[in-house]
Amino acid sequence: MSRSVDALDAAFPIAASIALELIRRPEVTARWSDPSALPHLSVGGLACHLGRQAVRAAELLPLPTDLTTLESADDHYERATWVTEGPPDEASVASGPDEAEAVRGPAELHARCAQSLEDVGDLLSRGAARDVVPIPWQGWALRRGDFLLTRQLEIVVHSDDLAVSVGVPTPEFPAEVFDPVRDLLVRLAVRRRGQSALISALSRGERAQDISAF
Repeated sequence: MSRSVDALDAAFPIAASIALELIRRPEVTARWSDPSALPHLSVGGLACHLGRQAVRAAELLPLPTDLTTLESADDHYERATWVTEGPPDEASVASGPDEAEAVRGPAELHARCAQSLEDVGDLLSRGAARDVVPIPWQGWALRRGDFLLTRQLEIVVHSDDLAVSVGVPTPEFPAEVFDPVRDLLVRLAVRRRGQSALISALSRGERAQDISAF
């Protein structure tokens, strides 16, 4: 097992625990049915999307796979069509899993996420998580470290979305969680926007350009 995978094995449960603390905040429950900061998505739907990252990990980490394994998390985002499709439309959001799960309410989400977090910790601690993890909705697989990094990116990004949606401070993630996500986002931004756009945005306010990775 590589050192980077070891680090992400330890970091992912921390990220998921911080996300669960945010999901459990009373401000999230109080505004469950309100619109979130993301187009067409309710606060409850966004909370369910955030919580699903631990659920996905619990479901997929122990599964065998014969899907093609990509070289990196960067390749995952390079190939995923949603990256360049733009925000989903209202009909897609309404028919998707986030709003369907939100109907069940916050208590059910809290219980599901807590159980999944416990399951992930158990899988990783006793060596039951696979070295290669399938991503069946994409049709490929990733090495465990890369898979966990993609889920960690989702947690960091959508924790900010959820916090902004309900008017609470965005959680601060420790370096072992935040730094790999930051570095991945920078690489993706450079791949999509180019070096000049990134340099201008970070160093020259008068020449700032869009450097969104997605």
